Amino acid sequence: MTNYFELYNIPQTFHPDPATVKTKYYELSRLYHPDRFATGGAENTAEPMRMAALNNDAYKTLKNQDTTMAYLLRLAGVLEDEEKYALPPAFLMEMMDLNELVSELEDAPDNENARLQALNALAEQLQAWDTATRTLTDQFDSSHPDTALLLQIKDMYFRRKYLLRIQERIDRFAAQ
Repeated sequence: MTNYFELYNIPQTFHPDPATVKTKYYELSRLYHPDRFATGGAENTAEPMRMAALNNDAYKTLKNQDTTMAYLLRLAGVLEDEEKYALPPAFLMEMMDLNELVSELEDAPDNENARLQALNALAEQLQAWDTATRTLTDQFDSSHPDTALLLQIKDMYFRRKYLLRIQERIDRFAAQ
């Protein structure tokens, strides 16, 4: 697995500086832009094309909080592609009320009160997620992380995925 942090010569962090990421992306884009190698023949364009694609992937990954989190967890070897993760029962119990609010919205999509209740409940959950996750990721960024910390962050990653699926359900009714 290519280390995008090494590619951009920045520290491994859950919170890469957006300006630095953008600057590194543009530096490498200029360096490996395919037009610079157009007259070099196929043997001379393969590596620049590979590096340009790698740079694009790195930028897409590191400019987004969710993709950066997943990438760092994969890089550390605690997250696998297409992993089926079992969320803790206590979290799922908390989500029952939120899911019931969304179900009410699905049953009566024109009910503005139900929509607002669902949105407010989701916003509270996302805020709680953000606060808890920020504590863990800041700890990672400021210390030598251990596997236990990374597993806690992994759990938070899957909780966010769950919350975002609920948000998608709510958004479907906002679009109608």
